[in-house]
Amino acid sequence: MFKHILVPIDGSDIASLAVAKAAGLAKTFGSAVTALYVVDPYPFTGVGADFAYGQAQYLSAATAEANAALEKARTELTAAGVQVSTVVGEGHTVHDGILSAVLSTGADLIVMGSHGRRGLEKLVLGSVTQRVLGAVHVPVLVVRT
Repeated sequence: MFKHILVPIDGSDIASLAVAKAAGLAKTFGSAVTALYVVDPYPFTGVGADFAYGQAQYLSAATAEANAALEKARTELTAAGVQVSTVVGEGHTVHDGILSAVLSTGADLIVMGSHGRRGLEKLVLGSVTQRVLGAVHVPVLVVRT
């Protein structure tokens, strides 16, 4: 039914639950899985001599965090016997990076976690999952705690 599953991750426990759910679905349907971690390549706005130094430090730390989270997902999916690839995507917002990855990978299902934020916390932090649901044209399975 599903040939390619995209699993956006952020290193959180809820992302691990999404990885486990994707592994089960991939085994059932014989799907390939792509684990995706989105990094904003230009989070700083400003000018000056300190900007370039801060940018380099940020990108180094963000890439290391992404690689660690993706390696954990790869280990879990491989242990489940699932064919997996990993991608560090880029986007000024996480949902833009996810939308780009759907197009570039040809994914026909997204399995992603939702932190279940409500009220003021949701207003301030936003909801990546909600934005993805409103923008993609493929099914999305939302995993919650």
